[in-house]
Amino acid sequence: MRCEVCGRKIYGKPYRVIIEGAKLLVCSECSKHGKIIWEEEPRLKTPTLKPKTAPQITRIQSKKTVVNVADANLELVEDFGLKVKQAREKLGLSHEELGKKLNEKVSVLKKIETGRMKPNNTLVAKLEHALKVKLLVPAREEEIPKATIPKLASRELTLGDLIQLNKKDKEKEEATERKQS
Repeated sequence: MRCEVCGRKIYGKPYRVIIEGAKLLVCSECSKHGKIIWEEEPRLKTPTLKPKTAPQITRIQSKKTVVNVADANLELVEDFGLKVKQAREKLGLSHEELGKKLNEKVSVLKKIETGRMKPNNTLVAKLEHALKVKLLVPAREEEIPKATIPKLASRELTLGDLIQLNKKDKEKEEATERKQS
């Protein structure tokens, strides 16, 4: 056990002291700097038994249908705000009623409908279930066209190739300008 003021190992009795409003466990020398609250016998490290407390009440939630967008390779539809608004209106629900049903703030629902906020995975699942709409769709990969040159079709285009092409383009432009003048 070490003194909380000087940091030295405490030999003998440790003292519980108030120094400048802080309760500290200190050695006999440092106990002179404050007011002694109580003295404590040196303790051996033994497991302490905690008194039994009243059982805490925990809220049991129903099964959550959480969809992890990254794992399932799903993405949010582009017009999710419009879909949410149309589905809510189709069911005849106000923002307040939907908020109570989903246990969400009305301001959050309004932001989602206007497209100013993207819902997280749990909220997407709640909205899909409550409004009976599909907001997550399989992700589609965009194809990126590869720039190739007929001569270099066997390999990828490098920075050096681009510089050479740029030089050739400039030379062609200069040649056409000379012909025109």
